[in-house]
Amino acid sequence: MRTPVKICGITRSEDAALAARLGAAWVGFVFWPGSPRFVEPVAAEEILAGLPPHVVGVGVFVDQAVEEVNAIAARVGLGAVQLHGDESAVACARCTQRVIKAVRLSPETTMEVVDTVWSPATVLVDTFDAVRIGGTGRVVDWTLAARIARRRRTFLSGGLRAENVGDALRRVAPYALDVSSGVEALPGIKDAERMRAFFEAVSAATRQAEPVSGAATGGAQA
Repeated sequence: MRTPVKICGITRSEDAALAARLGAAWVGFVFWPGSPRFVEPVAAEEILAGLPPHVVGVGVFVDQAVEEVNAIAARVGLGAVQLHGDESAVACARCTQRVIKAVRLSPETTMEVVDTVWSPATVLVDTFDAVRIGGTGRVVDWTLAARIARRRRTFLSGGLRAENVGDALRRVAPYALDVSSGVEALPGIKDAERMRAFFEAVSAATRQAEPVSGAATGGAQA
């Protein structure tokens, strides 16, 4: 079974529809106003309503009030929320949907970083940037990411694209992949050919990794 993929930073219905046709398990909507990929909840609600039920909506938030997170999640119909700031375990526990907690890796980051993440949450590793939060296009430390992925259910993010995702899968073996800038023409505007190439590369890497028996693993849940 192909490694599950989340296409993040969705702002247009046509991009979400293509992601669904290509086999995305999740589509991500950024509700943090500081992002160039910000989308209004009403627009995200309309986009998600047009997708097949197996595609789960994920809302991305950065240090926003839990009440706001829960209200948007309920309105849009999200299946999970991705907390990409410095949210505490207490804040995570108050969320009404499944939680994906981002951990931004810098050269100084150690394995102890995952000890601070609320234990029921799924971890997402991304690249630290002092200004931009997510969507930096910069590759994370795959060695550290692999160690985290062996310890916690982990989304791999950060600088993924068709040209490097096969190597990333081999080196990190994550639970799932999260891609945004690597399949874009502009922030929030996806490129159809890059999206197709990304999914083809993930499929190719998965086929190479499969044993002869072709045994499959379980389905995707955040």
